[in-house]
Amino acid sequence: MSVRPGERRRPEPAILVVDAPPGDERTSCLPEEVVLVAEIVPDESAVRDREAKPLKYAEAGIRHFWRVEKEDRAPVAHVHEPDDTTGAYVATGIHRDTLVVPVPFPVEIGLTTLFTRRGPPLR
Repeated sequence: MSVRPGERRRPEPAILVVDAPPGDERTSCLPEEVVLVAEIVPDESAVRDREAKPLKYAEAGIRHFWRVEKEDRAPVAHVHEPDDTTGAYVATGIHRDTLVVPVPFPVEIGLTTLFTRRGPPLR
């Protein structure tokens, strides 16, 4: 599902967490319905996932943004929230091995098993 921050803009995050599903007829969520967006960054979309998408999400007012990348062949999660003065995302944590955060909801995710599921590996 995509996020609809404005006319002709519908980025599709790798992971999207919403308060409640928007319904069967819709294919996108409004920014105010979004709790968290996360991007899993492969080489071929690194610039878009690191630069363009975070700007769109921050401008739309989405409070929680995670970016997961590979670092030395292991996943690392970069957690961001907007600065209330500028509205731009600032890093609130870099997590290796395990992602543990209290917001937007308490969660603990083992990163070392994140990419062992079926499918192509993160490059």
